[in-house]
Amino acid sequence: MAKHIYLIALGSNQRHPKLGSPRQVVRKVIDLIDGSFGKVRAVSPIFDTPPLGPSRRHYANAAIVLKSKLGPKKLLECLLGAEAMLGRKRRGARWRARVIDLDIVLWSGGIKANRRLQIPHPRYRSREFVLRPAARIAPGWRDPLTGLSVSQLLARLTRPRPLPK
Repeated sequence: MAKHIYLIALGSNQRHPKLGSPRQVVRKVIDLIDGSFGKVRAVSPIFDTPPLGPSRRHYANAAIVLKSKLGPKKLLECLLGAEAMLGRKRRGARWRARVIDLDIVLWSGGIKANRRLQIPHPRYRSREFVLRPAARIAPGWRDPLTGLSVSQLLARLTRPRPLPK
């Protein structure tokens, strides 16, 4: 039985009536994933990050490394099911407040692209809230498109730049 390794990003910026604060939601979802969808091999610290888009609430962001027998398509279905179970609605404004957001960022199989799923995640290279937690648990994982490691991508994104003249 083939095993897959995934880097998954988690984010929450909305309380859940039973699970609590966004940080508590992220912790509980990690516990849910571990054993249900595979074995969580590494967990980043949870970072508080400013919102992207129109939401005003700060996010709790983390990343996990998951070893799973599930292929990418089946894992995506499971993650979307977990989001829905916790009340995530995918209709409406993009980047609005949400109880949980789960994204497959990288996969040990390299590249997967179809209408519903793109691995690597198409925007992760420009998102510090994904790269910072990922660099804590998978610094050497290489992006299959650029060849750069997660740590290198984070350094490029966060390096100081000269002020415009």
